[in-house]
Amino acid sequence: MVVQLSKREFLIASAALSLAAGLRSANAATAINYWHHFASQSEMAGLAKIIQLFTAANPDVAVTQEGIPNSEYMAKVSSAVVAGGRPDTGMVIAERFADLTAMGALVDISARVNTWAGKANLPDNRWTGMSQDGAIYAVPAYAFVDWMYYRKDYFEEAGLSAPKTFEEFLVACRKLTDPSKNRYAFGMRGGAGAFKYVIDVMEAFGSPLVKDGQPAIDKPAAVEAITFYADLFRKEKVVPPSAPNDSYRQIMEGFRTGQTAMVWHHTGSLIEISAALKQGEQFATAPMPAGPKAHIARVAYAGNGIFKEDNVEAAWKWISFWGETDAAIALLEATGYFPASTAALKDERITGNPIYGAATQTLEFGRLPNSFVGAAGWSENVVNPTFQAVLTGQLTPEQAVDRFIEGLEAALR
Repeated sequence: MVVQLSKREFLIASAALSLAAGLRSANAATAINYWHHFASQSEMAGLAKIIQLFTAANPDVAVTQEGIPNSEYMAKVSSAVVAGGRPDTGMVIAERFADLTAMGALVDISARVNTWAGKANLPDNRWTGMSQDGAIYAVPAYAFVDWMYYRKDYFEEAGLSAPKTFEEFLVACRKLTDPSKNRYAFGMRGGAGAFKYVIDVMEAFGSPLVKDGQPAIDKPAAVEAITFYADLFRKEKVVPPSAPNDSYRQIMEGFRTGQTAMVWHHTGSLIEISAALKQGEQFATAPMPAGPKAHIARVAYAGNGIFKEDNVEAAWKWISFWGETDAAIALLEATGYFPASTAALKDERITGNPIYGAATQTLEFGRLPNSFVGAAGWSENVVNPTFQAVLTGQLTPEQAVDRFIEGLEAALR
């Protein structure tokens, strides 16, 4: 997710990071840099707090952060690998792990991880998106846990409870939509980033994407899925008319202003929504509804890796620090990003807040994002525009699935 900062927000975040930097020891023995794609005010504030905590615990290491737009991150890393100029450390998300390892961007940290006390707080599934062929390349730091936000006040008014299945979701959509009041049930993301939910719905209807490195889309199941999802706009009219072009900002504004009653996203948007609506009164959270064949919600672990050996001791201190409970809670409180560490998940600041219950439930069944070389390009350049074309009537669901399959075959060659 990329959120543009206003000038005021930029100055606030910059001041916070400057304050954290000012706490470094003037005689810091080692300076390291950290590349990331945090962008929002809340993310920058969370990063500033982690740097502050780290500096207090490690006065011999000075961390310089560099924010890179999400859309440019992989290109910059690739250029640094080819032409030189790698950072000491950098952000690693599961969806990009295969591409990062394929280009040789990451240092194998297996030996350090295996002798690190913090490993005990990170179950095996945390490492899946950070490991390959038995080698570990990044330390999990936090997770984007998919869930659903819903207007609790609207649901109570309609005599509804949060839907647990797609069938219940459709019933709620029909009951909560009233175009005469400019009120729609669901904030569909049909613009940038739409691919994520298109893929999730296909899997919820029983279609895999890849098996053993080969394309595995089940066409009948995928067509049924695309028909169901697109018909929320085309036939049922339970999403705003702007849906084909709506991306993150639009679906969030629709929910915050009361235009929509439900929106699918992840824990990272909790702070923004909580600033506009009252938790437990106006809005609540629930696990994603289950499809007819599978219950799909992503738990996308993000971590940090070492990109070069030059300052490896200091770099390891930095990336492993994100596994500390106080660091994890600091980021959660600033952004809503859920801790990867089980020790942090037991903290009263999480267990004592009912808003996090849906995320805790999702950790029990959630799936990692699909990760294969070429996944990002296929998702963004094939799935996204193809689904938009279905919404706008340029393609049928059958034609769309054919394009998905052709594009996936090309990506996996």
